[in-house]
Amino acid sequence: MSILRFHWDFLGPDAEPTAKHFCHHVEEFCEMHGIADPRTYTTMEGRRCVASMECDEKHMILVRDRLRPKRAERLG
Repeated sequence: MSILRFHWDFLGPDAEPTAKHFCHHVEEFCEMHGIADPRTYTTMEGRRCVASMECDEKHMILVRDRLRPKRAERLG
């Protein structure tokens, strides 16, 4: 199965710590819902910080409907 990468954007002066905190909650969500080996990280892009998570495609519907990412991409 393919790996998907989901993205959430955070803006403003507290964007980076907020995105990092959000990743912590995403990891908790994954543990609670049996999403194995999620990879979470943040990326600064100017004044915007992007929180990202990579996981197996079989979890797409759950992540899309419950965590409502702003965008996603298929990695392979």
